[in-house]
Amino acid sequence: MFRKNSLSEGEIYEVLANRRRRETIRNLSVASDGGSVSLQELSERIAERETGETPPPRTVRESVYNSLHQSHLPKLEALGVVVYDRDEREVRLHDRARDVNRYMEVRTDYGFTWSEIYRSIGVAGLTVVVAALGGVPPLGWVDPILWASGFLLAFVVATSYQLWTNRWYVWRALGR
Repeated sequence: MFRKNSLSEGEIYEVLANRRRRETIRNLSVASDGGSVSLQELSERIAERETGETPPPRTVRESVYNSLHQSHLPKLEALGVVVYDRDEREVRLHDRARDVNRYMEVRTDYGFTWSEIYRSIGVAGLTVVVAALGGVPPLGWVDPILWASGFLLAFVVATSYQLWTNRWYVWRALGR
């Protein structure tokens, strides 16, 4: 059905070239514990994202459903990115989705990317620690090591949250 090795860059870009395929991977990535999602639920989520309406118009839901069923999911399955049960109309990510995820900018549920969050914590932490070292009131009133520890804790919390929200990927990467 598909090669066991990684996807080529061309195959990855082919997957990413279509918005509905990207949305499929994004939605499956945040699905609870990496389990299956029904085609109906997936098509409704993607239609909501496309229209910005809840619930999305029926015609859009049907269009998304049909294009996923007839075109996008078979293509993603042939590449080994998803496992699609046509009889049950259930879809879940396959291990090769990791190859695609490396090329996708991962966003939180709040619209920020994880790189923006980590960069913000880093810049804020560095600025506060340098200001504390320079004695800038009121930051200078607190020991810079406490500020540094606080921002380190912020990194730990953000990393833990990211790992938790992407636990399906982490578990599969660890071979579980």
